[in-house]
Amino acid sequence: MAKDLPDLSDMARANAEIPCRVTPKAARNRITHDQGHLRVYVTAPPENGKANQAVRNLLAKAMGIPKTHLILIRGDAARDKVFRVQI
Repeated sequence: MAKDLPDLSDMARANAEIPCRVTPKAARNRITHDQGHLRVYVTAPPENGKANQAVRNLLAKAMGIPKTHLILIRGDAARDKVFRVQI
């Protein structure tokens, strides 16, 4: 696992919903996790789904699951997003 990513493997349960707040065009890719709130920072711009894809990839890596197991269910064009784990 990357050194900058927290261990989110406990969230990798079937049908779990993962809410997060996203900041696109950040200085570096990272995830902060405190008091049950996830904040995801990605360097990708918020255009043509690039930031959504970057968030999905980063979350999957932190959770230790394939990126195809994370489905964006809410917040396609919003900062607040919800992903569902499809295992």
